[in-house]
Amino acid sequence: MELSSSKLPVILILILVGVLLLQFITNNNDTTMIDSETCELYIVDSQISAKQYLNEFDTKCLDFKNLNK
Repeated sequence: MELSSSKLPVILILILVGVLLLQFITNNNDTTMIDSETCELYIVDSQISAKQYLNEFDTKCLDFKNLNK
């Protein structure tokens, strides 16, 4: 296959789309969540199903909690 072939861009696009789909399928969804009581950010470790706190706080949550006092 020559580098100047018109099929090369199509093949490269298909490969890149395949890589993106593979990453999307194998994503383990370690999304950041907010503790409703302390407003601290945490993730759930999928291997041990435990919360791992990130020692960071959500400012919107803290503001909302301060309004309710």
